[in-house]
Amino acid sequence: MKMDAQNTAEKFTALPFGSVKPTGWLKEQMQADVNGFVGNLDRIVPDLINDPIYGAGRLQKNSQAKDLGNQKTGDAAGDEQYKWWNSETQSNWWDGYLRNVFLLEDKEGLQKVTAYVEAILSTQDADGYIGIYDKELRYNFNSENGELWSKATLYRGLLAFYEYTNDEKVFTAVKNAVNNVMINYPINASSPFSSGTSFNGGVSHGLTFTDILERMYFHTKDEKYRDYALFLYNDFSNTYQSEADVQLKNILDSNYKLKSHGVHTFEHIRTLIIAKYAAQDATLSKALDIYLDRIKQAATISGGAIGDEWIAERNADATFTGYEYCSLQELLDSYCLLLQKTGNSTIGDEIENIFYNAAQGSRNPNHSCIAYLKTDNSFEMLGTKNGEVEPDRKQTRYKYSPAHQDVAVCCNPNAGRISPYFIQNSWMREGENTLVATLLMPNILHAQINGKDIQIENITTYPNQNDFILKITQSKSSKFIIKIRIPNWAIKINTTEKNRLQDGYMVIEREFSANDSIQFSFETDVKIKSAATGAHYFTYGALLYALPIGANEISGKTYTGNFTDFTYEPTSNLRYQFNSNPKTKYINGKIQTELINLITKQMEVVELIPFGKTILRQTTF
Repeated sequence: MKMDAQNTAEKFTALPFGSVKPTGWLKEQMQADVNGFVGNLDRIVPDLINDPIYGAGRLQKNSQAKDLGNQKTGDAAGDEQYKWWNSETQSNWWDGYLRNVFLLEDKEGLQKVTAYVEAILSTQDADGYIGIYDKELRYNFNSENGELWSKATLYRGLLAFYEYTNDEKVFTAVKNAVNNVMINYPINASSPFSSGTSFNGGVSHGLTFTDILERMYFHTKDEKYRDYALFLYNDFSNTYQSEADVQLKNILDSNYKLKSHGVHTFEHIRTLIIAKYAAQDATLSKALDIYLDRIKQAATISGGAIGDEWIAERNADATFTGYEYCSLQELLDSYCLLLQKTGNSTIGDEIENIFYNAAQGSRNPNHSCIAYLKTDNSFEMLGTKNGEVEPDRKQTRYKYSPAHQDVAVCCNPNAGRISPYFIQNSWMREGENTLVATLLMPNILHAQINGKDIQIENITTYPNQNDFILKITQSKSSKFIIKIRIPNWAIKINTTEKNRLQDGYMVIEREFSANDSIQFSFETDVKIKSAATGAHYFTYGALLYALPIGANEISGKTYTGNFTDFTYEPTSNLRYQFNSNPKTKYINGKIQTELINLITKQMEVVELIPFGKTILRQTTF
């Protein structure tokens, strides 16, 4: 994913939230999520979601740390972290929930989120402040705090609400709130990230306020927002941070290895991207290239980047490094921004790998719950990483839960965000008359070309099959361009459409009738690949395949609404080893191959299934 250090022209333009909606299996999965934990987290952990931390419950000097229902053994931070934590939990949840119900056109949900937004706007002070601190504390810190982080998580959802509804009062409220930040932390004359020399995870999370600035620039084209984003990055780079992977001096240090809390490291990619395009500076372009190379070393074959929970100078490993669901969402979102800026088609493959493999493989295929932490080779899910003992803590993250309250209610809200963010970035615009299918999935696009409304439905079961029909509907015929990203695994394109290939995209330019269609498919075959560790693994198309391991399901805590925690004990400890030149074929959605049974030492014919349909599994051999 190398970038031209001097090229700061942006390739594609993002579309407003709501321009693309899911169809097919993806819509069905999202509806199941809304019927499940994504739509019911406010019932599962009501004290966290309903905490009036942005209004009547704003934090004051004498505010005490809250009991969040989690175990604190082994935590890196003290009580200050727990004061702001509910803002992250509830704002990320609302962001995901409202995006889901909008995309699903859920009438009951729409009423609920409208009432929520009205309630949030009612907390705005006359000077524009929307946040979690009373007047005696806000913008006045010398230690851990959640000032910018609580705003970033909240404002993302508010801007999505605005983009879908076009409610100008919501945009005005966010604009005034952002200006309030810029006034109280004046550009180049303040230090928002100065917070002492102790753990400051909330402060470091606050660097994602650049997400809001980027979206404000998207709407206004006012350079002051990008200038301010660059100011925030520079201040972050020049102050003490406990999560410092993205600091410029560390990136440019050739001996530095990623070590921070994974989710910080991956969300901060976006800030670095925004800073690079704001500064138009060769040094920042070089830094982004270096940082992206380091991220690649931390990502497993499924796209899951180390987040269990600190990277700790490790390289990814299918058995020994786990990934956090929060990290999956943040890395996916960062790569989506990178794809928009650069148009680099290979980034689309990285995004699809995360969503279709790591993210699907961290969902429970039988119950409405997710894994907080997961590994590519998942030999047990009994709380610990494949049975590893951590002496300084009681590890419970390796299980499936609708909340994970015993650790932190952060991954479940992010699990509600990942599908809408993935869908939103599946179509982009290039210039005035080109629509780009950047990510492949069943969806429907509503856009305008030359002032005319156009609808394009992608009819497909992808990634389970690789056939597509783009059904195009418009009031009358018109000429425009459709570009379709070609996956890197495709060995042949089948279509009757006249097209040209350009930088990893199939380009179709012609007059489209009022009711038209494009049919195409990608051919592939089973690929046997080698991980950096030397182990082998199998893919077919966009999907990673694994050998499922039988398990006994153990029910745990049950929450309101009959939502339950689950752990899984393997029924066998049998492992398999790779055999050189195995007879391998793809049959009816499965990969049939030959592996060596490590107990009998004999060759066996085995069937691998899609990684996302497994709970316990062996993925590398």
